[in-house]
Amino acid sequence: MALIQYLSRIQFEFEAIGTLAEEITRLGLERPLLVTDKGIEGTGILQRTLDAARPHLPVVYTGTTANPSEACLETCFELWREHGCDGVIALGGGSPIDLAKAVALITSHGGTFRDYDVKTGGSVEIGQVSPQIAIPTAAGTGAEIGRACVMTLNDGRKSIAVNLNMVADTVICDPELTVSLPPRMTAATGIDALSHGIETYLSPSLNPPADAIALDCVNRAAGWLRRTVENGDDRTARFQMMMAALEGGMVLQKGLGSAHAMANPLGEAHHHHGTLLGILLPHVIRFNEAAVGDRVADLNRVAGISEVETLADWVADLVRDIGLPVRLADLGVTADDLPAIAVGASNDHLSLTNPRRATVDDYQKLLVAAF
Repeated sequence: MALIQYLSRIQFEFEAIGTLAEEITRLGLERPLLVTDKGIEGTGILQRTLDAARPHLPVVYTGTTANPSEACLETCFELWREHGCDGVIALGGGSPIDLAKAVALITSHGGTFRDYDVKTGGSVEIGQVSPQIAIPTAAGTGAEIGRACVMTLNDGRKSIAVNLNMVADTVICDPELTVSLPPRMTAATGIDALSHGIETYLSPSLNPPADAIALDCVNRAAGWLRRTVENGDDRTARFQMMMAALEGGMVLQKGLGSAHAMANPLGEAHHHHGTLLGILLPHVIRFNEAAVGDRVADLNRVAGISEVETLADWVADLVRDIGLPVRLADLGVTADDLPAIAVGASNDHLSLTNPRRATVDDYQKLLVAAF
C-alpha cells in the first residue's frame, strides 16, 4: 500500500520571512522558542527574523552544534520549561531544524530521544508534536519539510526518529536568506538536494506524485546548481535551488538509498553530509543501474545528460566542477575506517529502500571504490 501525504503550509518567495508574525499568530503561539546557531546569529539573519516576528518575542537559543546533540536538546527543554514556551521556530540549516523537531517531540511526548529511535521501533509511537515553524537558510537538506530527525546522544551514538507527525506545521522559504551562503557550502548543500531527487526516484516505494516531484527536483538542480555556485548573488538561481531543496525534502517519505546509508555513519566523523553524498552517489548509481529499469534514462532526460555520458559520470563531473572532493581519502577517511562504515551502512534504515539489496560486502566494495 502506498502512503502519500503532504502536510505543511509553505510560504515561498523572496521576502517570505515577512510572513513570520502572521504564521506565529495563525498557530496560536504566545511564547515560541527559536532554535538557531552562532553562524546564523553572526550573519544578521537572526535579527532580521526577530524583527519579522514582532510583536511576538521568541525565546532564543543559539547553541546548536554542527551535529545536533542531546545536550543541546536538554538545554532547549530547560528553556522551554523556564519560559513557558508553546511552540518552536527553527532557523538555519539541517542542524537547527533537526534540533527543533526533537524539541517539538520531547516537549509533547516526554521521555528521552532514544525512546523514539526508528531502529528500535520507537518512531511508530510518535503522535502529534508541539507546533513548529521551519525557516531554512540553506538550499539542500530538505529538513524543513522532512519527517526525520537525527540526534547525537550523550554517549556519542546517533539516533534517528522518523514519523510524518514531526513535519513542521509551517515552512517559510525565503531564497534571500541563502544569498550569503559561501560557494563551498552552496555546492555541498546543492548536491544534497540533487541526491534526494535521484535516490528517491530510484527507490522502489510506490508514490507516483513523489516521483514527479523528484524529477522536477533533479531538473532544477541540474540546471541551476553550477550557476548558483559561480554567482551566489544570482537571485533566480537561488530561487531555483531553494525550490529544488524543498522538493527534495517533500519526496523523502519515499525513502532514500545506499548513498545516504553510507553517508550517515561517515557523518559521525563530522564530514559534511552533502560533500559525502557527492563522493558516494556515482558509485551507488552504478551499483543500482541493473535494478531500476528505465528510471536512469528518465533522470538522464530531465538532467539534460547527453547519450554519450552516464548519470554516474555526470554526477561525478558536476561534483568536481563545483569544487567538491571526489574521493573519501580527500576527507581524511582511512582504509581502516571502511569495514566499520560498511557494517553501519548495512544496518542503516535507509538501506531498506535502496532498489538493490546491498550486503556488508557490497558496501565494503562501494566504499573502497569511493576511497
